[in-house]
Amino acid sequence: MERITSRQNPVIRHLRRLTRERALRREEGVFVCDGEKLFAEAIANGAEIGQVLLREGGARPELPALPGLPVDVAAEEVFSYVSPLENSPGPLFTVRIPAFTGGKPGRVVVLENLQDPGNVGTVLRTSAALGCDLVVLTGDCADPFSPKTVRASMGALFRQPLLELKREELREQLRAWDLPLYGAALVPEAEDVRTAELSRAAVAVGNEGHGLSPELLAMCDKKLIIPMTPGSESLNAAVAASILLWEMAR
Repeated sequence: MERITSRQNPVIRHLRRLTRERALRREEGVFVCDGEKLFAEAIANGAEIGQVLLREGGARPELPALPGLPVDVAAEEVFSYVSPLENSPGPLFTVRIPAFTGGKPGRVVVLENLQDPGNVGTVLRTSAALGCDLVVLTGDCADPFSPKTVRASMGALFRQPLLELKREELREQLRAWDLPLYGAALVPEAEDVRTAELSRAAVAVGNEGHGLSPELLAMCDKKLIIPMTPGSESLNAAVAASILLWEMAR
């Protein structure tokens, strides 16, 4: 176990890049997590941990007995430099991005162009809690493996199957899975979500400000609306997705 005191240490420089660069996370197939809760969730769910960085004077979780697991200790100032969280007690660690190995899903939530990492993380957390088979991200969504999204998911990322697909790939996958696609939309022809059959379906939620794109709406077999009191314009995207997920589970 090495004690690291310099920001220029290769381990520190690499971890800092991973917290900031989406392209590097995809290139290496790993992402960064921070904190005891996420560490415990990762261990409990069999996540593949690649590097552990402890904060000097910080948390000391029980480390898994993994041969060759690199574990280092960083001085407080160095740990604060690399950690994406303020005043984190640690540990900071990397996890292998899991591959989707599920079979034919029956309940899928599709997120298109969701920009807020907090919203994406919240949907992942809710999906895991309500037994959604798969979350699909399409378009320009916030990175599900960014530190902010990972934190918002509260460990659900280790349990919730996830796929990132282009719109054309999504169309083909839904056909292969024999799933109808329903889109949440404020349009006159939208059906009350309480009357829709959602036990086997994919339900799409769009961008926080603009909703679903015309292209994805054109792919939908039906449009759905969540009834609201008069004068209410819309719901937060993560809240809308949560209501739809509840209806799917119910």
